[in-house]
Amino acid sequence: MKNSIHRRGFLKAAGFAAAGSFGLPLSARPEEKTGDSKPRLLVGCCAYSFSDYLKSGKMAMEDFILKGVELGVHGVDITTYWLKSTEPAYLARLRNFAYKNGMPFSGAAIGSNMCQADAAKRAEELAKIKEWVDRTELLGASHLRVFGGEVPAGTTDQQGVGWVVEVMKPACDYAATKGIILGIESHGGITSKATNIIAILKDVDSPFAACNLDISNFPENPYPQIEACIPYASHTHIRDYWGERKEPLDLDRVWQMFAKGGYKGYMSAEYEAEEDAMTGVPKLVAKIKTLCQKYSTV
Repeated sequence: MKNSIHRRGFLKAAGFAAAGSFGLPLSARPEEKTGDSKPRLLVGCCAYSFSDYLKSGKMAMEDFILKGVELGVHGVDITTYWLKSTEPAYLARLRNFAYKNGMPFSGAAIGSNMCQADAAKRAEELAKIKEWVDRTELLGASHLRVFGGEVPAGTTDQQGVGWVVEVMKPACDYAATKGIILGIESHGGITSKATNIIAILKDVDSPFAACNLDISNFPENPYPQIEACIPYASHTHIRDYWGERKEPLDLDRVWQMFAKGGYKGYMSAEYEAEEDAMTGVPKLVAKIKTLCQKYSTV
């Protein structure tokens, strides 16, 4: 356990002895969890839930923040694809707007592809993630969602894990200087299997590396894979179905697993069903609220 002692010493010296903002765990490593084991399940909503409205310009990120207030969630996840600007002045205004409306950011989300065979492309991904760590800090959030990416044709999962680790390790070292956790999402490709996600996080070996656990994206056997990732989870994306065939997910069963695992963090609706988001999202959020009240100490 020498490395664990070293990491705890570093965090204490750096002023990160307490858990990060918005109920996120300090460490992605199960053996290093601190505090009691009681679950703290917070209701969240991802901007992606309103993707059609944000893409078309019918809704701006400020409108989404106000929608979060209307929905009564505890925090919102900013999908950065549809920000009006990434300039510091705008991000500062958005942060201030959210604060004045009593709406914390549970995190920010970007697209990335760390699973690159080409070293130059891996370097580009690292630079991009670092840029978004800076922007996430400007937003006042403590979590940034990243993607592992697709495994290139003719290569193996083992190679892909190595490439992702090569990018994510220095990215987490940089994120640590800002107190920001990088959550690699279960999102197809190299992260379509819980075993790959866990292998990546163990090899990165950083308290600022975690899993943004999208419970709907495992293509087979979702329940054991969700359960395996819960000890590493720093944020969630919630739908009530799984896989390409959109098989129904037993959310009560899922919540029981999160509660048993002592998860502390956001259960964030990421709506993608056929019904219009303006009526569909409130229904999904209502399910999440009921389950959080049932299984959480909040």
